[in-house]
Amino acid sequence: MPDYEVNKDAVAHARKLIDAGTYDDETEWSDAAPSPADENTQIDEHGYDGYGAWHLAVDPEASEETKGRYKFPYGDFSTVNRAALIHAKQRAAQNDHDEIEQAAGDLLRRLDEKRDQ
Repeated sequence: MPDYEVNKDAVAHARKLIDAGTYDDETEWSDAAPSPADENTQIDEHGYDGYGAWHLAVDPEASEETKGRYKFPYGDFSTVNRAALIHAKQRAAQNDHDEIEQAAGDLLRRLDEKRDQ
């Protein structure tokens, strides 16, 4: 099993978006997940750093300028998707990625607190 690292910049980005109310708590992740073409557009417009900002984890063993370096997406390049956070938390738990599970859980709690206000 690869040893992924929490993408701290992405977590900070997600926090800012949640705090600004830029989240989707209605759309299923299967419907909101970006297509490969959307991913390529994001990379073309914002580079791999911009693409990576939407993923909670990094595979440090993967080449830096590849999609495969970034794991556990949490949004559609414009909003945080609540279902994506749930999916990321569950997948991380199933695969013993404790720190990523914790990060996704913290973001999910933050989003739920924000929407309950």
